[in-house]
Amino acid sequence: MLAAFAFNTAENLPVGLLELISPSLRVSRPAVGLLVTGYGLTVAIASVPLAHVMRAVPRRHVLTGLLAALVVSSLAAASANSYWLFLAARLLTALAQALFWAVLGPVAVGLFTPRVRGRVVAALSVAGSLALVLGVPAGTWLGRQSTWRVPIAVLAAAGCISWVTIAALLPTSRPDEEPAAYGTSPNARRFTTVLVSGALSATGAFAGYTYISTFLGKVSGFSPSAVNALFVVFGFACLAGVSITGALLDRFPRSALVAAVAAQAAGMFGLYAAGSEPMAAVAFLALTGGALGPVFMTTQNAMLECAPRRTDIALAANSGAYNAGIAAGAALGALTLTLADVRSTFLAGSLLTTAACATLLCELLLPARRTTTT
Repeated sequence: MLAAFAFNTAENLPVGLLELISPSLRVSRPAVGLLVTGYGLTVAIASVPLAHVMRAVPRRHVLTGLLAALVVSSLAAASANSYWLFLAARLLTALAQALFWAVLGPVAVGLFTPRVRGRVVAALSVAGSLALVLGVPAGTWLGRQSTWRVPIAVLAAAGCISWVTIAALLPTSRPDEEPAAYGTSPNARRFTTVLVSGALSATGAFAGYTYISTFLGKVSGFSPSAVNALFVVFGFACLAGVSITGALLDRFPRSALVAAVAAQAAGMFGLYAAGSEPMAAVAFLALTGGALGPVFMTTQNAMLECAPRRTDIALAANSGAYNAGIAAGAALGALTLTLADVRSTFLAGSLLTTAACATLLCELLLPARRTTTT
């Protein structure tokens, strides 16, 4: 959980430190913003190839190696004196994260009985969500009190603690012999459906969320200080959504996924239709935030169930598809903003998320079909 918190904080921390990093490295703010885009694209491209290359290496060795990469890359980023060195360190962290989420799920759930696997996935997702609620705000505050290099270096300490714990306590075994190495109910059709719906949901979510500060200011009429407070509301809603969904995930895995995607579609359409009213904007923003975390969590849980072959490859594919959706959503939002206005980014996002929900519902109505693992 600490490792998940550290990796998610590392991914998003430059957003909070943008105004400090930009003058220090003598680059524009958009250039610093591209660090987040490049990070997501790297995860999207590298997830499946890395999972395939490392498929025979014991998971304990893989995780300790990935955490060592997080420590080294964080220290390198904290000491970088040029934009390109900082970018290289970020890409090393992204490569480590690309494999981290593929390996972490099977390892963690394999330590418990199958009946509580949903709760294990939820615990990891809560840790990841805390990065947005606690990690990034705390890192931003620490950077403003000292320098942007300090919070990035602190991530190295968190990675080091995780590295020592996993190296000392995690059992070593062959990856294909671990309890969660293969899906509990292999189903190639459901695997494809979840993969497509997750990518559509991510594209829809980030078509609007990328420009949420502009929306809240221009459409809803909130001041900059109020917008900052609403980001905290969004983060806590995300954490609450993950916690509530996690409690139900073992009992209603398919319904939880459909409900999360449907809630995201409703929240985004509500922002488009009623976002000019401040109270409605807050309510629909909280609904969108409460769905965003559970969507990825429930797709990850579904991969552990329906993976047609190895779960680490399936989770890598899901992470890659989701991160590709994030990048595509940001690009779609930019195009929509150019052709129309910021409200329309949420309309486009809600339509894509509705398509994701329809995809899931259509698969549920088709006769069940299983795939035998090989």
